[in-house]
Amino acid sequence: MKKTIRIIKEILLLLVTVSLLSTLFDYIRAPKLHDTRLPRLSGHTLQGESLKTFLGKSGPLLIQFWGTWCPVCRQEIDNIERVARHYPVLTIAVESGSDAEIRQWMKDKGVDFPVLSDPSGRLAKRFDVGVYPTSFIYDSRGALKFTVTGYTTTLGLLARLKLAE
Repeated sequence: MKKTIRIIKEILLLLVTVSLLSTLFDYIRAPKLHDTRLPRLSGHTLQGESLKTFLGKSGPLLIQFWGTWCPVCRQEIDNIERVARHYPVLTIAVESGSDAEIRQWMKDKGVDFPVLSDPSGRLAKRFDVGVYPTSFIYDSRGALKFTVTGYTTTLGLLARLKLAE
């Protein structure tokens, strides 16, 4: 029994340590935004939806910058698909080819979340994104609540979105 309790304590300590290190890395790698309010965005997703649709919804919003060329983004893509079933999600495909190429890539991967193409990386520069993927979670008033860089689990994204409610 004592051995089981010791193992549980060690696992919990490991989880706390990993969480703290992950938070520290997010803080260090996070974009340095001059304004933490959700900026005005215009245009339409590859699916034809107006960006105003996303910005006018109540509840939190996940904006994620990613690329078809990014190996970590490819690993996280199913997580984004699952999160999009529960919360508004707007993803921005940076320097990932033409709209047709991005649509085909998504079809091949079996995902169908909203995507805005950023062919020149202009929008990524506006958000000071330097690490991919980078996710921004805004509350219903458009205030930035979380910035996450690198791979994040579905549970990690859902938990942050829940906290942003």
